[in-house]
Amino acid sequence: MATNQFTVEKFSVVSAKPFEDVLIGLERGIGRPNMNVLHDQMAAAPSFTEFQQIIHGAVGNADLMEFLRLDLGSALRKDPNAKAYKIVRIIAGNPLIMKQMVEEVAEAGSYAPVTILVYESYDGVHISYDTMVSFLAPYENRAALEVAKDLDRKVMKLLVEAAE
Repeated sequence: MATNQFTVEKFSVVSAKPFEDVLIGLERGIGRPNMNVLHDQMAAAPSFTEFQQIIHGAVGNADLMEFLRLDLGSALRKDPNAKAYKIVRIIAGNPLIMKQMVEEVAEAGSYAPVTILVYESYDGVHISYDTMVSFLAPYENRAALEVAKDLDRKVMKLLVEAAE
């Protein structure tokens, strides 16, 4: 049995915009395909080229698609004694980017797709992301780290644009 520790870098932005407007800003960069249909299309793709075309048609301009959205605040809003948070976790990614990282470092599959956390607080709407480079740095694989750096740039740019 092995246990490894490593440092995770969190990128965060605080926005003065309303929570809903920040989500709309994120949605501009993240494709939101019907995942049931997309899974069927991906499974039916007869070639990798056609698989790539399907993915390219599903991602947004940040080269990401939303796999899942979790409204974490729903449980808080049910409790009359809890602070009524607006907090959403978006799980987003791109199977083609994941493929490039996993081919080099199988453990990258533990971190992709990525999580974007959006929550309302007293000082604004926080948008945060744990960088892929920090997850993959311990593996010291140059090729995987280059893909991770590019992914981080895309996600961080999206977060900044959504906050503005």
